[in-house]
Amino acid sequence: MQRPAFLSNPLTGARANGVCYLGAARARRKFELFYPDGFQDETYLIAERAYKERAHVEWQAELGPAAFRKLLARGEFRQIADIAIRIESRTNLLFSFEKMALRDALRSPAGARLFAHELYALLYGRGSAQRRFEDWIQAVSELPQGRGKVLTWPVVTVFPFIARPDKHLFLKPRVTRKAARAYGFDFGYRPEPSWAVYHGLQTFGAIIRRDLDRRPGLRARDMIDVQSFIWVQGADEYEA
Repeated sequence: MQRPAFLSNPLTGARANGVCYLGAARARRKFELFYPDGFQDETYLIAERAYKERAHVEWQAELGPAAFRKLLARGEFRQIADIAIRIESRTNLLFSFEKMALRDALRSPAGARLFAHELYALLYGRGSAQRRFEDWIQAVSELPQGRGKVLTWPVVTVFPFIARPDKHLFLKPRVTRKAARAYGFDFGYRPEPSWAVYHGLQTFGAIIRRDLDRRPGLRARDMIDVQSFIWVQGADEYEA
């Protein structure tokens, strides 16, 4: 029988009692099979972390709080959308059909304006995390529809992940669900984006981070490391 993991500071949200020591240990062993030196492994830094970190650095330089605010004040919504798309395009986080659907949705002035205002509010605005995330979901759902669906988990989470990896996680549904099952955690996944599911994902990330913090070489710098750990658990390319 699997023994629930003990959390010294209980986390709220999804069912934390789904975590088990056996699943957590297996997940660590799988990661170390590919990257023996953990998050400091040279191959890991090249294969998994570098391009995500580079995207974040670009975002900070071009769409950090002050720069983003100035562009908004000048009504440069098109430029904000173009920068966001360009930075994301240099990663492999979205599938090609998701990238195309997003470009279509942001082509119109109304779409770019809605995207810019609500993304700024999500990343740098005031109010509760829940309210800002729910407003962001609503905004994405209202973007003009082109060749494909825009309201998907990868599209909803990719920009907050790139911009604020100190607090946001990227959700790739199939891989993340597979990783959660292996770990022994139910984050309450549903296909329709919602705060409840995202909060469950953040709880999952916080538990992983806490479990790994006690292991040499596996202290996560940010959610880039956590997301990469999840990716190794569920991606086909990492089938041992």
